[in-house]
Amino acid sequence: MRTFNLRLPACFFLLAIVWMSGCAGSGSFTQEGKASFYSNKFQGRKMANGQPYRKGKLTAAHNTLPFGTKVKVKNQQNGKTVKVKITDRGPHAKSRILDLSLAAARRLDMIDSGVAPVKIKVIRRP
Repeated sequence: MRTFNLRLPACFFLLAIVWMSGCAGSGSFTQEGKASFYSNKFQGRKMANGQPYRKGKLTAAHNTLPFGTKVKVKNQQNGKTVKVKITDRGPHAKSRILDLSLAAARRLDMIDSGVAPVKIKVIRRP
């Protein structure tokens, strides 16, 4: 007579739960690279989400994150952070991962440099 070992299926079940909870977490996506910011000439122009760009709002452009995603951006040079909402596609410069609104760039203290090394982390998906 053969006995059924419950330990093996239980281990697979627990591993599956841990894996799924890690994938479902909103903060699981991080990325490091360079960020720049929109020039004033884009004020009022339509973004990829259909809304006009407003330089005073805390928004950003990313090539792949869904519109409405909230992202925490950290300036790696000075440690300052800002939370922004993804509202546009870009940046179109291959060496960059994010284009920030003017207000977000000010909060990160990167206006003078124009470009800054950043780390982004998703904090909430739409």
